[in-house]
Amino acid sequence: MTATLAEPTPAATPVAVSTGPKQASAWRLYASELRWILRRPRTIVALVLMSLVPIALGIGVTVIGGNMPGRGPGMIMAAVGNGMVLPLAALTISMTMLLPLVATMSAADALAGEASHGTLRGLLIAPVSRVRLVAVKAAGVATVIVIAVSLISLLGMLTGIIIVGGTEVVSISGTTLPIGEALGKIGLAAGWAAFQMMALAAIALAVSALTEHPLVVLAATLGGLIVVQVLGAIPGMEWLQPYLLPNGWTAVADVLRDPMPWDGLVDSTAKAACYLVIGLSLTFLRMSTKDG
Repeated sequence: MTATLAEPTPAATPVAVSTGPKQASAWRLYASELRWILRRPRTIVALVLMSLVPIALGIGVTVIGGNMPGRGPGMIMAAVGNGMVLPLAALTISMTMLLPLVATMSAADALAGEASHGTLRGLLIAPVSRVRLVAVKAAGVATVIVIAVSLISLLGMLTGIIIVGGTEVVSISGTTLPIGEALGKIGLAAGWAAFQMMALAAIALAVSALTEHPLVVLAATLGGLIVVQVLGAIPGMEWLQPYLLPNGWTAVADVLRDPMPWDGLVDSTAKAACYLVIGLSLTFLRMSTKDG
């Protein structure tokens, strides 16, 4: 009798158990958001206009500034024959309305603009947590602000060296600062200005989460900014002025002092951090219950 050998039983093939849709990585979402932002024609136009600010200011300082000794805003007059001050003067001028406009416009497009085109609902039902969605939108807005501030600073330095002249900084205190220290001060002012604009954009982002109309975000945020600036100029409102975000924006002039006082810069940074936390918290609270 022939013995029959038992065939080995094949091992069971493991079956993959689906645990739900896989979430996309944060970097992939951020890259997609950044491509979407930088393709918008209004974003490109805004960045081009921001690039023209230091160039126009440099030409104006060179052509007109020398004929107006001692007249005009202090930061602009400090840039006459002092080219490395030009980026600081350009940042000061841009923070009055142009940089807030870019920050608010980006925040309006991030949520209200998506809602108006019907694409926000697709993002809300996608396998992406609301926290990650808000973080990616905020990071996209912050990137636009950083690009705008960087363009002003870099083109301001180039314009100052080529058109105005000078590679040293004569401080408000009358001392001459070498090129290395001048670059450090410009970098400090640029980072500080970008953080101030991010705080304003966080408030605009909270407004953007409440509406489907980007123009409402622009009107509410920029209109509120104008009202706040008016309140800050009223002598009888001294008790309110320490809590107003734009009230600390004049501290950028302290960068040109030697030695540099830190009180105004630190206080305005702490105030901006509070606005940033409040704005992002309100945005997340709204987005956590938003359906479309």
